[in-house]
Amino acid sequence: MNVKQKTIKNEVSVQGVGLHTGANVTLTFCPAPENHGFKFQRTDLPGEPIIDADCDNVTDTARGTTVTQNGASISTVEHVMASLVGMDLDNILMKLDGPEMPIMDGSAILFVEALESAGIVHQSIDREYFQIPHNIIYTESDRKVEIVAMPLDDYRFTCMIDYNSPVLGSQHAVISSIAEFKEEISSCRTFCFLHELEYQLQNNLIKGGDLNNAIVIVDKEVTRDELDHLAKIFNREKIEVAPQGILNNMELRYQNEPARHKLLDMIGDLALVGTYLKGHIMAARPGHAANIAFAKKIKAAIKKEKNKKVQKVYDPSVKPLYDVVQIMDILPHRQPFLFIDKILELSKTHVVGVKNVTMNEEFFKGHFPGAPVLPGVIQIEAMAQTGGILVLSTVPDPRNYLTYFLKIDKVRFRAQVLPGDTIVFRCDLMEPIRRGIAQMKGVGMVGDKVVVEAEMMAQISKVKESERVS
Repeated sequence: MNVKQKTIKNEVSVQGVGLHTGANVTLTFCPAPENHGFKFQRTDLPGEPIIDADCDNVTDTARGTTVTQNGASISTVEHVMASLVGMDLDNILMKLDGPEMPIMDGSAILFVEALESAGIVHQSIDREYFQIPHNIIYTESDRKVEIVAMPLDDYRFTCMIDYNSPVLGSQHAVISSIAEFKEEISSCRTFCFLHELEYQLQNNLIKGGDLNNAIVIVDKEVTRDELDHLAKIFNREKIEVAPQGILNNMELRYQNEPARHKLLDMIGDLALVGTYLKGHIMAARPGHAANIAFAKKIKAAIKKEKNKKVQKVYDPSVKPLYDVVQIMDILPHRQPFLFIDKILELSKTHVVGVKNVTMNEEFFKGHFPGAPVLPGVIQIEAMAQTGGILVLSTVPDPRNYLTYFLKIDKVRFRAQVLPGDTIVFRCDLMEPIRRGIAQMKGVGMVGDKVVVEAEMMAQISKVKESERVS
């Protein structure tokens, strides 16, 4: 059964302070269209720049995960990202009027509750999953970090932490399915050791820190004077060390709450892969830097799978959706510059077209007449015309529009195309069309062999009266 993409029904906002910056911020979750994904927007900056929630945009993992794009950054995104995945959402725009996500109570529960209150909407397009095809392993021998993703028809996590601390000890946390996130993981708060807290206070690194948003583990002998000093900093009458070896500012929600929070962080960091995963993630001693390195490794595996030469093989002999006469009702191109003969499939996000390569085409007179090869530029143009059908299908009167190239990128010619071959082109939107701009990934195949691929950007433009095709 296919799972449909989801967004929220209404906008919803939460307010708080950034843990590290101390900035008061308002975070607003907004509904977003299909295939939008998760994006951030800095509404306090000129132009209100957008930042894609993508592991390739991560620029810092020192005390949380920071993403940067278009001259803007947002820090400490991991708890919010975990909430989005834990709530089974696909398309959300997050507007933020400051440089860092609010820390709230140090967990993800308040984000989850806000998203629940906004309501969930099922959208029309199917969600795409990446099913882990084989063990994907990441290690850091110096830190004894080990993370592995294993094949599984679900999304399961196992996390172990060990800081050589007699107080914290070795802890494990497990969820058998991401559906358990809200009840088992979302309320688990961040933690730090007392020596880390003291260092960060001395260096002004947690301007928004408070004893209400972190579990403080006391990993050393501490004097009454030191406790009184902390009480003064955090405006408390008195601070004590609880029997569990933590400051008595709060009670643990779970005996293994630190391990559960590390699992929460992993879910949030791996959400930056940008695709829902199916697999069992097992991690020993993870941290933000390792999580992001592992996310990039998974993303590379996804790209490799997508670029495999084994693609869907189409039968060019089936009855077309559009024949060449119907194509000419949509495209302005005419012989000898109309390079596609059929359209086999067309949806809101993809199109499949066919070009039959014959020896009687004009360009073969000059392109290696003794050893004719279909020119690469013609292949790209045919691919673009196929994509043009997809783009023009989004307007009610395609004859009154033209499509113009803005950019061609990542072009690869994998094999020669010869007279007698039939190329099947498939073009997929890489993101929704906005302001008439379309970005597509195109692949051309002869049989089961990829012969050409490229990424293209084009713009839809209204036809001037002098350009109109009769």
